Amino acid sequence: MAAKFVLKKGGTGKFHFNLVASNGQVIASSESYETKAAALNGIESVRKNAADAKVEDQTAS
Repeated sequence: MAAKFVLKKGGTGKFHFNLVASNGQVIASSESYETKAAALNGIESVRKNAADAKVEDQTAS
């Protein structure tokens, strides 16, 4: 099973998504969105932008 986005509607009526790894672990969670369409746009943004994301290590040496 590949990683997947899981879209949910919370008790407040707002939407959010989790990125779930193939082993079932949540590896990223979104902010809350007012509409389903906005949450789906958030998923598309992660798909487009995360593939080439760099790692910026700001930990103290």
